[in-house]
Amino acid sequence: MYSDNDQAPEPPIFSAILTPYRSLSHTGFLCLMAVVGGVSLVTGVIFLLAGAWPVFGFCGLDVALMYWAFQVNYRRADSYEQVTVRPSELSVRQVSHRGAVREWTANPVWVRLDRVVHAEFGIERLFLVSRGKRLAIAAFLGPQEKESFAVALSAALGEAKRGPTRTTFG
Repeated sequence: MYSDNDQAPEPPIFSAILTPYRSLSHTGFLCLMAVVGGVSLVTGVIFLLAGAWPVFGFCGLDVALMYWAFQVNYRRADSYEQVTVRPSELSVRQVSHRGAVREWTANPVWVRLDRVVHAEFGIERLFLVSRGKRLAIAAFLGPQEKESFAVALSAALGEAKRGPTRTTFG
């Protein structure tokens, strides 16, 4: 309950949580590693039997490096961005894969959405700009997802800039 001095928070006009896309599930990763490991083992044994024993070690090194690269990729999937537009506030919360949090708030009336567009690929970068400060957002989205996000965010910013509307009953 709210006391007489407290006000209920404004309902959001727009809210989105952006997460990096991961196309390979855990089961898919295990299957891929089993296939790559099996092919590498067979290839390494063939070279080992042919007398080129150092190749066997490099085949194992390839599998180990691939495993490490996927583990780094999965750890980075823990990052996200939360973007919320309310009539009097735009807030962005960026959380890195290590848990570091960056928060940015501004009045949506003074915020504009800048795009860096490549003629062939579409939107490459999105920035929120307010009073000389610039914040990169949605960096891990693809060009089509950035376009969809930019359209929705622009509409929400436009609605916030129009201000509250009144409905009159006759």
